[in-house]
Parts: sequence; structure tokens; C-alpha cells
Amino acid sequence: MTADRMVARRPLRIGLTGPIGCGKSTVARWLAARGAAVVDADALAREVTRPGEPALEAIVARFGDRFRRLDGSLDRAALGRLVFADPGALADLEAIVHPAVRPRLVAAVAAAEAAGAPVVVIEAIKLVEAGYGRECDEIWLVTCSPEEQRARLVGRGMVAAAAEQRIASQGDLVERLGSAATRLIDTSGPSDEAERRVAAALADALRRHRRSASSGPGSRGPGSRGPASFDPGSPRAGPSGPEPRS
Repeated sequence: MTADRMVARRPLRIGLTGPIGCGKSTVARWLAARGAAVVDADALAREVTRPGEPALEAIVARFGDRFRRLDGSLDRAALGRLVFADPGALADLEAIVHPAVRPRLVAAVAAAEAAGAPVVVIEAIKLVEAGYGRECDEIWLVTCSPEEQRARLVGRGMVAAAAEQRIASQGDLVERLGSAATRLIDTSGPSDEAERRVAAALADALRRHRRSASSGPGSRGPGSRGPASFDPGSPRAGPSGPEPRS
């Protein structure tokens, strides 16, 4: 088997994480524009909490029927105000939602890889904690300056107090995940400059992935710790990546 065929059968997997307001979704869009298939864990979380889904019923059972709207949907804004002010409540919510998201995320990754995507991006705020990171070739930690983070959240329509609450709920996320990240992606400053940094990081990641694939069938890539199939197993801390920070 040629190296090119090996690479085609083993797409580059990038785990994308970082604090709210720092640009994960923007980076994901830039990667998608360059041919990547993006699996968004937050979008899947919205799917599993739609009316009729078991996770929604479990949320209502835990937090109360006041979080169900008249049309049967989840009142995400009201629930957010509660859980982002109460770490215990947030942990309870995650314990309901994450197990429901996991099989859909695994299926989405498998479908993207079966379709021949050259790069599969897994976008998740809990990428490392949920165990997804250890199945990725690289983990990209998206950051920006605190001033830009706050400005972006307020620009989305959040009141300043709510923005501060969301930021505080994540604590020192960058510090905690820094050891697991293979690359730091700084989106501060002009958008076109940040996009160029992302494009350069992707090009470098693909070069490394191709070199790793051509070295033999036993290696998935520089940051991988898992088998060729995407199987994150039980949640646990992700790997510490050996690659230089971007």
C-alpha cells in the first residue's frame, strides 16, 4: 500500500477546544473551508435535548418542569443561568447530556471518515474531559485576549454580567488544558491574520500526519494514542501532545 493511500484511509483528526468566546466555531469554519469535516459536539447536545429525546426528560426530572417551554422545548437560557452559577448543577447536567452525545459523535466521525474526508475536526468544549482528545492526532486549544473574549460575547447579545458568568464558570480552562494541547491557536487581532495562522497550522499538521503515515501502518499520527477507529471509551484526561505550539 502506498503512503498516499494510507493517508486517504486515515484522515487527520483534530480536536478543537477552548473557552467560550475565543473563536472555536470560527476556526472550525476556516478548517471546513479548507476541506475538513467538522463534528460539533454542541450541535449534537442540542439534538439530544430536543422534545421527545430521553435526555430532555432526564433534565426536566433533575431540574424541574419550569425549564420546559410551552412548546415542549428546553429553555436553554434559563437553564444556563442556573448551571453556570452552580458547578454542582453544571456537573449534573453534563452527566445527563454527555452520555447521550457520545454515540452520535462517534457515529458522525465514522461517517465523515468513511466519506473520505481528509481532515476530521471534533469541536467540543469538553474535548479532553470527555476522552475525545486521546483519539485525535492533534489537540488545538483556541485562545484570545481576555478583552476580545468579553467583547465578542457582548457582541453576540450577551449582557456583560452574563458574559462574566460564562467566563467564570470555565475557570482557568486554558491553564488546565495547556498540557494536553499540541497547538495553541490565538485568534486575537484582525480576522484575516488569525485565519492565516490557522491555515499555516493546518498545513503543518497535514505534513506531519503524512510523514507519520508513510513511516508505517502502526502509527496514526504525532498526537494519537488510540486505534484507527474512533473509540473514545470512558471519559478521562487526554494526552499531552509533543508538538510545538503554534
